[in-house]
Amino acid sequence: MRAHVLQHVPFEDIGSMALWLAERKADVTYTRFFENATLPSLNGIDLVIVMGGPMSVNDESTLPWLQPEKQFVREAVEKGVPVLGVCLGAQLIANALGARVYPNTLKEIGWFPIEATSTAPNAFRFPEKCTVFHWHGETFDLPAGAVPLAKSAACENQAFQLGEHVIGLQFHLETTPESARSILDNCGDELIPGPYVQTEAELREVKNAVYAEINRLMNEVLSYITRTVI
Repeated sequence: MRAHVLQHVPFEDIGSMALWLAERKADVTYTRFFENATLPSLNGIDLVIVMGGPMSVNDESTLPWLQPEKQFVREAVEKGVPVLGVCLGAQLIANALGARVYPNTLKEIGWFPIEATSTAPNAFRFPEKCTVFHWHGETFDLPAGAVPLAKSAACENQAFQLGEHVIGLQFHLETTPESARSILDNCGDELIPGPYVQTEAELREVKNAVYAEINRLMNEVLSYITRTVI
């Protein structure tokens, strides 16, 4: 398997997905936009992972690499390559396919529950309710043809599926204790009190078992979108 990762900032990496890929002896390549915006050919790529970041998909005037990145994501979807988007990555998939991305009514930062919404046959099924890690201030409309998979009290569109091989997650399932500390160290100034913003102390005291549970769910998502093509 060859997986290509689109990484936007050094402190948001693939987290627990690294182990899932290593167990499958995957060849993992990267476009790290904070270093070099060169994108590869999609030929031979079996999985595209689009990671998060503090920027907006609407920042094309200041981040010119966003436009070719969206084209790359759109072409991957059209070619039937499995694509997983995480947070900003989900917003990029949605926007690349013509959907609007805009500020959510409330910021959502911390560990809050989501509720499964999909009743579509053969769609990925989240647990009826589960607690996951959030860090976002924007949301998105669903792209045409997408199936909603989850919602939360603060944000209606938390996850979607397009076809058999594309899933966008507004929340983070890949987060490990190490990657959570990295985000806190770099984005802690975003912890402005709100109804869905936890304190730094609350975020730093989360037990390892909680991370292990969301990482297990991430493995299920990855196995699902690659199930018929790899």
